[in-house]
Amino acid sequence: MAHSLSPECTPLKHAYDSCFNTWFEGYLEPAVSPSSSEQRAQYSKKKADEFEERCGKVWVEYKQCVQKAVKDKGLGDLLDQARVENPLRDPPPAPSPGEVSSSSSSSQ
Repeated sequence: MAHSLSPECTPLKHAYDSCFNTWFEGYLEPAVSPSSSEQRAQYSKKKADEFEERCGKVWVEYKQCVQKAVKDKGLGDLLDQARVENPLRDPPPAPSPGEVSSSSSSSQ
């Protein structure tokens, strides 16, 4: 596993990475089996709650450590500038089931 931005954050990063990887493996196994959208939604909610219970605390601690390291290293202004220049955007909405995208329809 890689090191964190700051050496004092690395143990928290490793703890979080380990927790996330274990959780994610369990998340993927049944998630790839066919089921109804309602079953998938229930499963996703259950797994999100499980993640929060198992990994939420270490995630918050790691995030706080990294945020402090960013501030201590004077990187906050650079991050703010990058967010202004390249803001995150919401993805376009997913097509409705049965909807044909314009790229897959043939022109006549």
